[in-house]
Amino acid sequence: MTLEDMYNQDLDDEDDDSDWDPFQQPLEVIKWFCTNCTMLNLGDVDHCEVCQEHRESGILKQGCFASAFDSGLTETLSDTRERPKGSQDSASNSSTVVGFDERMLLHSEVQMKSHPHPERPDRIRAISASLATAGIFPGRCHPIPAREITREELQMVHSMEHIETVDHTGHMYSSYFTPDTYANEHSARAARLAAGLCADLAKAIVSGHAKNGFALVRPPGHHAGVIQAMGFCLHNNAAVAALAAQVSGAKKVLIVDWDVHHGNGTQEIFDQNKSVLYVSLHRHEGGQFYPGTGAADEVGTMGAEGYCVNVPWSRGGVGDNDYIYAFQHVVLPIASEFSPDFTIISAGFDAARGDPLGCCDVTPAGYEKMTHMLSDLSGGKMLVILEGGYNLRSISSSATAVIKVLLGESPGCELDTPLPSRSGLQTVLEVLEIQKKYWPALGSSLTKLQSQLKMHSVQNKGEELSLFPSAVWS
Repeated sequence: MTLEDMYNQDLDDEDDDSDWDPFQQPLEVIKWFCTNCTMLNLGDVDHCEVCQEHRESGILKQGCFASAFDSGLTETLSDTRERPKGSQDSASNSSTVVGFDERMLLHSEVQMKSHPHPERPDRIRAISASLATAGIFPGRCHPIPAREITREELQMVHSMEHIETVDHTGHMYSSYFTPDTYANEHSARAARLAAGLCADLAKAIVSGHAKNGFALVRPPGHHAGVIQAMGFCLHNNAAVAALAAQVSGAKKVLIVDWDVHHGNGTQEIFDQNKSVLYVSLHRHEGGQFYPGTGAADEVGTMGAEGYCVNVPWSRGGVGDNDYIYAFQHVVLPIASEFSPDFTIISAGFDAARGDPLGCCDVTPAGYEKMTHMLSDLSGGKMLVILEGGYNLRSISSSATAVIKVLLGESPGCELDTPLPSRSGLQTVLEVLEIQKKYWPALGSSLTKLQSQLKMHSVQNKGEELSLFPSAVWS
């Protein structure tokens, strides 16, 4: 009897020996991608091995208020339940405006890849769900009508060739500007809507129709330069907003970019412009971290030296203390001397704890504090624009914390005397050494910090300087 005959023969149960059956199908490996962080998980497990999110997470329904550990939707926090959940406030009753349009959700990667693209529609779904669950939007903020930016407005930022190239993708089912920067037939409109919302938010704030605002937009923009789309970005939303603000009467505009990646496009656009101060805090690692630009000695050109300030972290894992320390000793002193009429935050949340691309450690309390530190500039006229951020729980909780500051809530966690890491302090000292030439007020701060560093270096082994305990130096 052949093996095939044995397989086809009707055997009694006791004679069945299927564990050596030559026609048995191979065991299928179960795999699933985490809704929260997109990481691949193997096996029949319920929680993501990277971020611990449940495989059937409710994060897209309740945002950061959904439980990370089961598939059910949790009750919202007590302070959230107390918020009014009625109809949206009218513009006359609210000072904070939010820019959002569901058509931006249509921008997505069409081609099936081995891994979901990190810049996906769920990013703004999760933030929107968090704001709705907290009673913030709809509720305490009011919307601004969406419109598509005009070519004439885009020409203030981008070349006509770039504008036409982006528009042309509207006639294609799927296309790519770079291997990681995709477009589908809806992407050009989504980019025009994002830029149009940012322009109109800036105009509303500068003109006094709103105190501040949050642009819940995608695709992001700060990598988009004069002639190229890259790094998930098609049009540069922050640059469009800055120039719209100037058209509306703001003479000097400050852009603070805390995305974990350097905003090379924004820097390029304003590289020779003294009326726009660009400050970026980002991972750099000697040019080895994407996009490789943003060294401390990139300060602007053609008479605009000093109007570009880069704080390039030398490693990953950077957290609240280093960021706030840099704000205290670099960002705020320079920004205060610049005295802007309007402030823009390029708010990428990919330096947040748990982000799969940024691998840093900034918490919602850290973003909350940084926003609060900037809120006194330009008379509170501030626009926060979403850039990167790819862990849905991190970006939704961080964005919610930032918008609460825009609404006038004080930070819940005080971080007034941060203790920087050794590498963080060295970065701040490097930036101060370079920028003091253009901002003389930094000289005294640099001398003080250098003295403290010298004092630490001469301490006997085992002794500590109170300002910089060795336990926090890494």
